[in-house]
Amino acid sequence: MKLDFANIMSHLAVRFAQCEALVNVERARRYDFDELHRLTNRIANMMRERLSLRRGDVWLCLLENDNLSLLHAWTALKGEAAAAWTNIRDSIDEHRSQIEFIGPKVVFIENALLDRYFDWLHERGIEVVCMDPPAAPRAGLAYFWDLLDGVRDDKPGVSNDAFNDPLVYRFTGGTTGKGKCAQYTMDNWLASRDSLYVEYEQVYSEATRYLHMAPISHGSGLGMLPTLFRGGCTVTQNVPDLAQWCSNIERERITTTLLLPTLVYRLLELPEAARHDLSSLRTLIYGGSPMSPAKLSRAQARFGNIFIQQYGSTECLQAISTLTKADHARPGERHLASAGRPAPGMDLKIVGEDGDELAHRETGEIWLRSRATISGYFDNPIASASEFEDGYWKSGDLGYVDEEGYLYIVDRKKDVIITGGFNVYAVEVEAALSAHPAVENAAVVGVPHDEWGEAVHAEVVLRAGAGVSAEALIEYAKGRLGRFKAPKSITFVQTLPLSAVGKVLRRTVREKYWSGVSRRVS
Repeated sequence: MKLDFANIMSHLAVRFAQCEALVNVERARRYDFDELHRLTNRIANMMRERLSLRRGDVWLCLLENDNLSLLHAWTALKGEAAAAWTNIRDSIDEHRSQIEFIGPKVVFIENALLDRYFDWLHERGIEVVCMDPPAAPRAGLAYFWDLLDGVRDDKPGVSNDAFNDPLVYRFTGGTTGKGKCAQYTMDNWLASRDSLYVEYEQVYSEATRYLHMAPISHGSGLGMLPTLFRGGCTVTQNVPDLAQWCSNIERERITTTLLLPTLVYRLLELPEAARHDLSSLRTLIYGGSPMSPAKLSRAQARFGNIFIQQYGSTECLQAISTLTKADHARPGERHLASAGRPAPGMDLKIVGEDGDELAHRETGEIWLRSRATISGYFDNPIASASEFEDGYWKSGDLGYVDEEGYLYIVDRKKDVIITGGFNVYAVEVEAALSAHPAVENAAVVGVPHDEWGEAVHAEVVLRAGAGVSAEALIEYAKGRLGRFKAPKSITFVQTLPLSAVGKVLRRTVREKYWSGVSRRVS
């Protein structure tokens, strides 16, 4: 089926013409719906006419939220070449690996990265486009707004096969190993939008003002099309600064936002959260990792019943499961440790080692499929064959569904600690440790042990001004988990290694303890 996304967006531009559609906070740019439609038409036309980007070509973005918002889905889906979005917070080595793998014809880049990246890109014949006026001219460097000068703003007239043409590439997070490259069609994106419209609680409307501080190259960006099609406004923030976030909430009267659990924890202690008026917030979505039920209860008491948890993945461009505001208001704590119930339309099952579907409360691998699930990885037939079966993506996450339909994420397969013949799931131990009032965050791994094969070990970050001994914290965990699941040792650290999107990198923590050991598990 062919679709012309520019034609689809033109109807929104008429319906919501003078409504504010996009605000770039740091660069003080504001666009209404008609202006955003015409601007993204110009960008799509410029890519074809001045950068000669055609079907089969790839253009890659190394951009902050403000600039990436100009090149997000509402631009990518209008053209015929495919976009590749990387996380600007990744390392230069990670970016180089991604660029060498995907082979872009053009790279759009922040000026702050030019000194480190330009020569390397130019040597490979890649055209480089910077987003702000360059400090000095360079051969092979183009300025984005110069390229747009004089370009027509009418619809590009490009139709794409909604089911088969890859229009966006994103790299998996790589928290358990080297990332892969997911490929998305227009229908994957429209399915993502549609999935949020059939949720049991509606978040998106003309009144929505969605602030994105998390990278829109990743999960936060899934809120952009649903906001657009409802006539709401997208607001971008570049710097991951919670104090600035609080200021933006107040100034822009933000209704909706997304934060990782670690940032919600910090927000509870942040003076600016009390100084600024955050009363416009109606929905705070969290995800990326489980939240401590004890800290979630504190957050609810502080900010009200505005929380929604969404469990997702790069391979499935929608919420896989949702813990609604109504779920958060239910009495009791146990279900707050869940990832909610599967989203409407999500085909999810729990599968055992033999490939058979498991019963309630039996732990197995989470398999899922929907319109938003990718069909495979770019240029990686081995991974595509091993991780996809009959349209299901085999997530690698271990979990179970209880009798009420709540999905519990037990752990990643690679994060199961086998100690003395017992399975211990790192996420469960981390939740118990994080419930202690002195603990800000924790990472739990298995470390070598002569007798048990692996022993449960935790690295713990304490809250500012708080104190607790390792012995006392271990006893606290024993009281919540039992003796064999509790950590046998604890190391207090100032920080934990985090991925570019804020997930704790257990793999990095684990490496310190298994260095030089040929076998990494018991």
